[in-house]
Amino acid sequence: MPFRPIPGGRSPIAAICLAAGAFLFGSPILSTDARADFRVCNGTQTLVGVAVGQRTAEGWISEGWWRIPATTCRSVIEGELHSRYYYIYAEDAEGVGRWAGNVDMCIAENEFKIVGVKDCFARGFQKMGFREYDTGGQGSWMVQLTEAPRGGTEQP
Repeated sequence: MPFRPIPGGRSPIAAICLAAGAFLFGSPILSTDARADFRVCNGTQTLVGVAVGQRTAEGWISEGWWRIPATTCRSVIEGELHSRYYYIYAEDAEGVGRWAGNVDMCIAENEFKIVGVKDCFARGFQKMGFREYDTGGQGSWMVQLTEAPRGGTEQP
């Protein structure tokens, strides 16, 4: 299992609590501030690790892990989206659920940012299938991860 939950993820706990509270209780501050970004919502009952891939001026980049607690959302790309296609791979901390696709990119066990999608193994990384999301060129997008079906893998 590549994703290992590590204390002290990528953003402060206060931001997660604020976002969770706003999601649950409908904060008027957040509802009036339209914010463009790429969000992933964890609709499961377990912690989920998310990796995201995209094509940039540097080339193909895969980056992770964003740790998204159960029933919360998190921005994995902040600000206005500039590409049409984004790629997601996710797995739960228990190693039971996995959200994957057929676009191969590189990942690492711990926090990573990897340029390029070729020769993952030769460069010391793992190769994993990411799912493609076509945003249609919209400035913001949201992906909802739900409980995996009996096979343990969901491809939303």
